[in-house]
Amino acid sequence: MAGQAGEGKDFLPKILVFSTHNISDPGIDLAGSSHMHYPPTVVVASMPCSSGIKPGWILYAVERGFDGVFLATDGEECAFLPDCAERTAQIARKAQELLSQNGYDPQRVRMSAVCSVCAEPFTNHMKEFSEALRKLGPARKG
Repeated sequence: MAGQAGEGKDFLPKILVFSTHNISDPGIDLAGSSHMHYPPTVVVASMPCSSGIKPGWILYAVERGFDGVFLATDGEECAFLPDCAERTAQIARKAQELLSQNGYDPQRVRMSAVCSVCAEPFTNHMKEFSEALRKLGPARKG
């Protein structure tokens, strides 16, 4: 699977974050407005509910150049579904299986609840995920 030795310290993994309008977006926005630092290669795509993410979208993102995908979920605070966290966890597992079936390391998908005031936890997640992806190297079929 993808980890190429010698990729160098200059490799900055591209991370796609699926975020939610009501809960995780405000936390991510707070990180930015508070000038907290996380990798500049993080791209956020906002949606109403994380349980609406399709595993195929995650594979598509990796095939199109993202080195990892992070699901910033609402946790137990979802306004749409009481079992949103469980549904999103199933989506993450299916996405990991799909990545693996297509020759990508399943560690390229992570999920965590990010609340509306979770600016610091979000920045920590991005730094840790970026470092883990840097060690894996660019996403390439293995």
